[in-house]
Amino acid sequence: MLSQIAPIGSLLGGVALLLLGNGLLNTLLTLRGVAEGYSTGLLGLLMSGYFVGYLLGTWLTVPLIRRIGHIRAFACCAASGAIVALLHLILVNPWVWMALRVAYGIVLVTLYMVIESWLNARVSGDSRGRVFAVYMAVNLGALALAQQLLNLASPLEFLLFALAGILICAALLPITLTRQAQPTLPDTPDTRLRQLVRIAPLSVTASGLSGLALGAFWGLAPVYASQSGFDAAGVGLLMGVTILGGAVLQWPIGRYSDSHDRSKVMLCVVVLAALVALAISLLPTGKLMLGAFFLWGGLAFSIYSIAVARMVDQLHPDEILSGSSGLLLVNGLGSACGPLLAGLAMHLLGPRGLPLYCAAVLGLLALYTLHRLRRVSDLLSEPHAQFTPMLRTSHTVLELMPEAPESAADSTSGSAAAAPAQTKEEACT
Repeated sequence: MLSQIAPIGSLLGGVALLLLGNGLLNTLLTLRGVAEGYSTGLLGLLMSGYFVGYLLGTWLTVPLIRRIGHIRAFACCAASGAIVALLHLILVNPWVWMALRVAYGIVLVTLYMVIESWLNARVSGDSRGRVFAVYMAVNLGALALAQQLLNLASPLEFLLFALAGILICAALLPITLTRQAQPTLPDTPDTRLRQLVRIAPLSVTASGLSGLALGAFWGLAPVYASQSGFDAAGVGLLMGVTILGGAVLQWPIGRYSDSHDRSKVMLCVVVLAALVALAISLLPTGKLMLGAFFLWGGLAFSIYSIAVARMVDQLHPDEILSGSSGLLLVNGLGSACGPLLAGLAMHLLGPRGLPLYCAAVLGLLALYTLHRLRRVSDLLSEPHAQFTPMLRTSHTVLELMPEAPESAADSTSGSAAAAPAQTKEEACT
């Protein structure tokens, strides 16, 4: 394992520093917005701006990387990200923040894409799954650790904004100092979303609704914690505990889904997540609530990964990258809408509006999953796909998945790939 990780250590170091800064900034902005007196509806709109930029960046960044190369694109966007982080402190205005959040989303997806396409070029097929697991562990670990940096100062002070900017800039060092040759960005297969909905409707729906729930968590959980009586350290603890739950519980849930009907496993996970969210809305602030968030994080973070695994069960290997990109797009759309809808719920119901909103969204997914189980038995491919714990980053990371074809260039939307898809469409009709 060490021999496989050592050559990409600079890339992993860069993403760890990047996510330390990003994780700190995202929570910090919510807390600063609360301190400035912004309403929960306005904060939800601001947090949605980040995901809107993320979606826009999916289409804008590939031409940029092709034009100036990986290192220059990373340097440009890391410097821009640090500038944006500090501008939030200099220009404390909600509408300026909205524009900054959109810009930051574009910047971050570019940084993700540079690192992930580089990783994909450096990793061979037999070690791809292990490197993917290490990369996701670095992502989750950095995000969890970033929440503890909130203990260093008040959100009203300069220090935390400066630290976020420093960490984002520091991500430049291992990337620009690497001696690894820059890769060629492969072509990405076209995403045929309409066809994907016909083939794997449950996966598409689960991806979108999990985005609605988790987008609301990332954007407004700090507001919920602050309004529930947690101080800045407590907010960081609640966020970190939830992320830790997602890191710890995804694996056993996924292993179980590999040997059982994945639709039934998803139904159980979604129902439990909805019930835990409902319980959170009734719990007093304290250790019991933190334990509930740990459990909810493990369940909620697993939904998107189960959706991807189930989709892989239903697609021809040449269609996996295109299908996964489609799920990523739907999840991103859900994430963009989630903070706005949850913000409105919190505006009407107070802080408990967030867990109640999540319970409602997950309850809707549970009802749809039950409907699919009763109505149709989808055709599954053999062998059964392997569950892979994952976060929504850029579509380039999908090429690192163990089930993905060796090269995205081989996954074009030609007639050979269309034939098996038509067969599965007919089976699901």
